[in-house]
Amino acid sequence: MTVALVLFNRDLRVHDNPALVAASTADTVVPLFVLDPAILATTARSPNRLRFLRECLDDLDASLRRRGVVLVVRSGDPVEETLRLAVETGATCIHTSRDVSATAQRREWALAGACARARVELAVHDGVTVVPPDALSTTSGGHYRVFTPYLRVWESSPRRAVLDPPAKLAAIPGVSAHRLADLDELATGMLSPAPLRGGESVARAQLATVAQDVFPRYADARDMLAADATSKLSGALHFGCLSPLELEQAARSAGCEELVRQLAWRDFHHQLTFAVPTVSTADLRPAPAPEWRTDAAELDAWTAGATGYPIVDAGMRQLLEEGWMHGRARMVVATFLTKHLGHDWREGAQHFARLLVDADVANNAANWQWVAGTGCDTRPGRILNPLRQAERFDRDGDYVRRYVPELAGLDRRVIQTPWLLPAEERRLLEYPERIVDHEAAAEAFRLRYAHARQQGQSTRRGA
Repeated sequence: MTVALVLFNRDLRVHDNPALVAASTADTVVPLFVLDPAILATTARSPNRLRFLRECLDDLDASLRRRGVVLVVRSGDPVEETLRLAVETGATCIHTSRDVSATAQRREWALAGACARARVELAVHDGVTVVPPDALSTTSGGHYRVFTPYLRVWESSPRRAVLDPPAKLAAIPGVSAHRLADLDELATGMLSPAPLRGGESVARAQLATVAQDVFPRYADARDMLAADATSKLSGALHFGCLSPLELEQAARSAGCEELVRQLAWRDFHHQLTFAVPTVSTADLRPAPAPEWRTDAAELDAWTAGATGYPIVDAGMRQLLEEGWMHGRARMVVATFLTKHLGHDWREGAQHFARLLVDADVANNAANWQWVAGTGCDTRPGRILNPLRQAERFDRDGDYVRRYVPELAGLDRRVIQTPWLLPAEERRLLEYPERIVDHEAAAEAFRLRYAHARQQGQSTRRGA
């Protein structure tokens, strides 16, 4: 009798799961998820993500039970717990999914070494991205640092087939299934339920709704902040409740090429992180205006949604309320922190990581670096004007009204610029004054950027 162990990581689904399908060819299958205390210590600071994870695990267990097995949950070092269970069950092969972060890569290397010593086969499968993170390379053989040439190659690269879930799996009796005490203890004091719910069943139902209601208008309305025209599947993608390949095929079938492009961006960030794991903490290239500022009061105002700029504050308050933020709003608030206030992008990335359900290492850090000008943006000196962004993407102020209720009664002509109201009216609003003037801040950034470029050119000439 052959026994295969499936180590679930960021692939908490039964549909289109290459690791699970490969394991299903064995006589018996042991599904495993390990609660890593090192990861939980970080995740515990993100109650939204912790709750989402618990919902994902409960849903995965239910799906596996319908197929004849139960999800084994252990707490401890993932490598040690995986090998321990393999020995307990007599598993001759361990199947798992590849991931891209520095932590994930170290875990895979350690698992490979442990399996070699124990003479247990290890099979690592791709499934976290549409195209494997190491499948595409430039003509010089390295990873891509610019999106457009990556997109051209990505579009023409082959795809594996979407896999059906195993219909039936055979279990080994007597294996202890649940040890979720650590997760339950951390769950104490979670935030109130957010709109984003975890689990494959929820994600697949949501995909069906999105295909009908969102795909047809996605290209035209996805940037409109109040339109609710995004998929909101980012949390499901982060936890692997939904296969990115299956989502890509669904979007292509519906002619929703703009969503396909967003999945290409996701793959781009994952291949970058796979090649340069330090992207999560270190600048890819020098900052466009070095020497980040430090001002605790400014940072507190930004995190609380009290900057005095309604479109910025609406985005930050949506994050606080929902554990999610509209993609366009993310660009606006990130630009405001890094280029208007001159704060280190890592401060913003850490705040997002604490609250966002969908904050994975690759997308969070790479997007922040792109906005800050330290990443893969070919125009590192760009700075978004929050008023122009509000005019284009929240023209009537409905997004602001939704998340900044003290401004809800204002006319669309003034809702984005309350500082222009008479002083008495401003006092009645009980809304904060601007912590910085856009024009002055933008000019200060441009001067810092020009100085940094001059310094860089002088250094190159001296070399």
